[in-house]
Amino acid sequence: MIADTDFSGKTVLVVGGSAGIGNAAAQAFRARGAEVHVWARKPSAEDYADAPGSDMTGLHYHQVDVSDFDAVEAWAPPFDRLDVLVCCQGHVLYRRAEFQVKGFQEVLDVNLTSNMAIIGRFQPMLETAKGSVIVVSSTAAFHATVGNPAYTASKAGAVALVRTLAQGMAASGVRVNGLAPGFVPTRMTRVTTDREDRAETMRARIPMGRFGQPEEMAGVCLFLASPLASYVTGQTIICDGGLVL
Repeated sequence: MIADTDFSGKTVLVVGGSAGIGNAAAQAFRARGAEVHVWARKPSAEDYADAPGSDMTGLHYHQVDVSDFDAVEAWAPPFDRLDVLVCCQGHVLYRRAEFQVKGFQEVLDVNLTSNMAIIGRFQPMLETAKGSVIVVSSTAAFHATVGNPAYTASKAGAVALVRTLAQGMAASGVRVNGLAPGFVPTRMTRVTTDREDRAETMRARIPMGRFGQPEEMAGVCLFLASPLASYVTGQTIICDGGLVL
């Protein structure tokens, strides 16, 4: 069973892999032998040197703005095979900015539409490798989130996209699955974790009584990409300590 999570000789691309859940996933695949490439927005990996939850050691870094779909399509990969694609890019706006059409569209471009652009860009490589796609959404796909209609809609859309792409790509040997994290301390959740009163209120809603960790989310990614999940496709695994219960 240990050999089932050996990714030696495999090529992995983690979109949004500079910090948080994406970075934990990138490092988990690297630790198991994969050649791991990371997409993020800043010019270089050095720009994340002091970023909390970021470890760029041993990763191949590339600056790509996923909301620029022409740039996604034009990107020239330094590899000719792709075994695992993890789409972990994320965006959220606060102070009711998502109630405005401009803000709503901005969030959907990153959280939903870019998944289609990225997966389409790499579909030929994934088909050749009979690879695995993992789309990171959120438990927000399954409940309302106060003040964030675009974030919620985009994550619900990502869950539906996983099902439809899994059905469409199964015949070519590509598996498409999703991960829906619950509350994990990252850059995007600092609005809650940086205030103890808010953090305690959130922890009280989680049956396991604690927040998840990026490394725990990475474990689900490893499972979904591995032969252990060889008969799993079209599913989004909720990893939330029981929050949606």
